[in-house]
Amino acid sequence: MINDYNTLSGLQKVAILFSVMGESLAMTLVKGLSRTEIRKIRSSLREMGQVSFLVKKRVMEEFYFGFLSEQFQTEKEEGPLEPFTFLEELNEEQLSALLAKEDAPVVAIMLAQLDPEKRMKILDKYPPTEKGDLLIQLGSLDDVPLEGIIEVAAKMREKASFLPRTVNFSRGGGKEIADMIGKMSADEEEKYLQAISNENPDLYKEIKKYHLTFEDILEKFPDDTKRALFVSADLAALAVALKGIDQEIVDGIIENQPQKRQAMYEPVEKPLPKREVDDARKKIVADAKKMEEDGDISLEDILGGGEMVE
Repeated sequence: MINDYNTLSGLQKVAILFSVMGESLAMTLVKGLSRTEIRKIRSSLREMGQVSFLVKKRVMEEFYFGFLSEQFQTEKEEGPLEPFTFLEELNEEQLSALLAKEDAPVVAIMLAQLDPEKRMKILDKYPPTEKGDLLIQLGSLDDVPLEGIIEVAAKMREKASFLPRTVNFSRGGGKEIADMIGKMSADEEEKYLQAISNENPDLYKEIKKYHLTFEDILEKFPDDTKRALFVSADLAALAVALKGIDQEIVDGIIENQPQKRQAMYEPVEKPLPKREVDDARKKIVADAKKMEEDGDISLEDILGGGEMVE
């Protein structure tokens, strides 16, 4: 292990800089290197072996107070620098495109500038191993000189200028298809869902995160959510929607109602057209979706798309 800073050559110091900051970030700071020089740096890094933390710290300090101050000395403006304000104009998709193919230190610097919610959305797009590396990098940004961070901001601002502009449009996907299928008749719903299940099982799973049926309400909704939903329903319409449902389930729903509504409830004894029953059920499904729009429930969680803790 290298413990003596004074024995290092200039090439070794640059190699240590590359090892600490990552090659991509270091090359944005040390400009003008030829391919031959880069190969020498890589070779020197392989030959050095391990370097002590104190030696690395000395190299970074020298780089900070010496070389960078000469290379990036600019006329300072009054007030604090705000080099990352351009990120506020980028949506989640643009941020993902901006960070694509960047090394972990650069990605970590950029993530540190985002609000926590947006940061986690971007992090969640990375595989677990890469996400762990990024979290480590996020915790080690104190080792990166201020000039280095400013240079990264300048590089990424320039890269961001080439991103496509934000356009409001629909990409389809499971939620869009679920909404479309939800407007079909019950028979059509079943037919198209079966076809999608056969042809594209992954898409079917995505659709089922958002596609709600009356049966889903009966089977998967928590009792308190079902109570709130059915209490708000018209009793006559509820009786039609419950036509043909197992009596034990119907009894559980009615017994969960306020006593006054229990007394007023009258089941439908005569046969009814299937279309009429389906329409009544769709009305209740629509009411459940309205609960989601109001933020009272999450269909993705209820239908199995979200992670749950027992």
